Amino acid sequence: MTLTSTEPDQTTPAETRLPSILDLAEDDLIYEVSKLGQPAFRARQLWRALYHDGAPSFADMTTLSKYLRSDLEKRFTIAPFEPVMELRSSDGSTDKVLFRLPDGELIETVLMRYGLDGHRRARRTVCISTQAGCALGCTFCATGQQGFRRQLGPGEIVAQVLHMRRVIRSENAELVAGGGAKKDEVPEITNVVFMGMGEPLANYGNTMQSISVMNHAQGMNIGARHLTVSTVGLVPEIRKLAREPYQLNLAVSLHAPDDDSRSRTMPINKRYPIARLMHACRDYIELTNRRIFFEYVLLKHENDTPEHARKLAALLDGMMCHVNLIPVNPTENGPYERPEDKRTAVFREILRHAGIANTVRQEKGIDINAGCGQLRARALADAVETSS
Repeated sequence: MTLTSTEPDQTTPAETRLPSILDLAEDDLIYEVSKLGQPAFRARQLWRALYHDGAPSFADMTTLSKYLRSDLEKRFTIAPFEPVMELRSSDGSTDKVLFRLPDGELIETVLMRYGLDGHRRARRTVCISTQAGCALGCTFCATGQQGFRRQLGPGEIVAQVLHMRRVIRSENAELVAGGGAKKDEVPEITNVVFMGMGEPLANYGNTMQSISVMNHAQGMNIGARHLTVSTVGLVPEIRKLAREPYQLNLAVSLHAPDDDSRSRTMPINKRYPIARLMHACRDYIELTNRRIFFEYVLLKHENDTPEHARKLAALLDGMMCHVNLIPVNPTENGPYERPEDKRTAVFREILRHAGIANTVRQEKGIDINAGCGQLRARALADAVETSS
């Protein structure tokens, strides 16, 4: 169901744009507030209003004086984008939003609602983008088929989570008001996965600044172990991430167990072959004492045979890891088909028998193009058709 849809090709001239205050790191925010003649505690109040309270405008920050709010409004904006299309899956579990940035670029964000499943609490997970487009060209990915446009700023990354948290808070308020639950029984955003458009580690500085905000106790206060950064396998950045102070989850997009297979679908493998990638992953585990999640998109007849499964088991033997198997969500221009459930089950059983922990990822939002880049591709195609 389409909730909102507007033309995706409008832009705001650069000379008329105010900078987003969400792009400021904490120290920079303190400095900017001091330039307005305000003490440091006002910056802390502002920080809390932005990230803990999630105030959508300066006018809503009633802990600040009206004079400070007025000064801030003249110098900054909060939201660095606007939603142009909002979809909800037929089962109500998944929302996908297409945002337009001030320069006209389009990015996607997905909200996934998970209920109790017997061993985990209810979760609200946001899948966020870190780039407009992607330069790495994975052949099964809709974003990779669109090419790279630009990096997202830290505020554009964080704002995706803030937007979805407002959605959840509104839902929770209605549920509590209607007597459907108690306030302490409804979750807010519990998890954030950097698995949307783009390669997070190719936008390393902005990704880490956004993580610092999400993890900040007076900010969004999302535990580092509930933040997952995905990468196609940028070896130097994996080694750098291992030395960061945050206890993040690392997900590595593997998708094939040998160089020949992986290079056909992931051009990055020619720069960082599997042996070099695995060496970095083993060093990461040793340094952090944290397991790695390996993402493996199953492509029918391409990487889903029993032989591929046996090679994958041998490659990961002895590693502290978990494999997420993901039957491909076919893209309009992609050449790959989804394997039958029986093929997936055989692949999974071979891994299990070899002692490799694995799951088949629970699918969300197939009916609303929730796969990475698919909604953006659809919007761009519609715009071209309309203009022709």
